[in-house]
Amino acid sequence: MSSPGTPMFPLETVLLPDDDLPLRIFEPRYSQLVTDCLDAADPVFGVVLIAAGREVGGGDERCDVGTMARIVEHREHGGGRYTLRCRVGERIRVREWLSDDPYPRAIIHPWADEAGEAVTDGQIGELEDRVMALFERIAAARGAQLPPRDMLFAGVALAEDAGKKLYALATRVPMGPADRYGVLAAPSAAARRQALSEAVDTLSAMIDFQLSGD
Repeated sequence: MSSPGTPMFPLETVLLPDDDLPLRIFEPRYSQLVTDCLDAADPVFGVVLIAAGREVGGGDERCDVGTMARIVEHREHGGGRYTLRCRVGERIRVREWLSDDPYPRAIIHPWADEAGEAVTDGQIGELEDRVMALFERIAAARGAQLPPRDMLFAGVALAEDAGKKLYALATRVPMGPADRYGVLAAPSAAARRQALSEAVDTLSAMIDFQLSGD
């Protein structure tokens, strides 16, 4: 990237490729970030997870794996306040953090999936079956009706490769930040499948515990 660096928005959540990111902006430094992005030819910024601390006021510790987000809709409310709808794109790694003046910036590079053991459609389908079974258990316990399976997992089959299919599936799973970061930071599609499988195991155990108390 160029020497001024890429605008960065540390958050207390993990964004995966193809996630939607709604934001309400009011803090002055991020108002400036948004203004500068909107003035650029391509209104993008990086998003990383805050490992410790808070996103307001600085002084946070940041993870080095994140994603790029593109502003697709915005509304200015005056006084430096914005509402944004952003679409999350490619995965990135932070090479170097720069000054936070006027807002966080970093030298980054795209991080495509590394080579690894092939992941088959059958393996992805098995994971999807396990996630669907969890949804069915939750719905049954709540007396709720699930949408059709093809609606729940829309986009998974349409993704162009195994790594992107796993990202698409992961966005449907109600994981915590640590599990989502494990999925994002997995270097290869095979490692991502393993991370997502472990996250589904963790979620299944939590559901077992919750339902046992009903």
